[in-house]
Amino acid sequence: MLISTRGRYALRIMLDLAAHQSEGYIAMKHVADRQGLSLKYVEKIMPVLSRSRYVVGVHGKGGGYQLARSPQEYRVGDILRLAEGDLAPVACLSCSAEKCERAPHCPTLPMWKEFHSMVNNYFDGITLADLMTQNNPTL
Repeated sequence: MLISTRGRYALRIMLDLAAHQSEGYIAMKHVADRQGLSLKYVEKIMPVLSRSRYVVGVHGKGGGYQLARSPQEYRVGDILRLAEGDLAPVACLSCSAEKCERAPHCPTLPMWKEFHSMVNNYFDGITLADLMTQNNPTL
């Protein structure tokens, strides 16, 4: 399993918005600058976060984005799954996978299922608020 830059950047964007939530709507240029990210890449991630109502955006002068809810209501697992599609360690467990004809007889499937469950449970047990309480100078 590999978390792509898309997933990692989505998490960094959400953390940045959480850390600066008292400032109101934040221009993505500021987030990109603080996080050392390409503004073009950030602008490709924001529609996904906005459509899923993770963030609220306002266009025009003074516009930008802010979190739609408080940081403790965002689970890292949800953000990563939103950006990545899913966190399946093998193709047969992917959300878009066709039913595998070997599944009923696959000796490794239970292991992959347990690993998938462990990964999801781990990331679902961490919120943005949890990450914000750690010593993190880049926020």
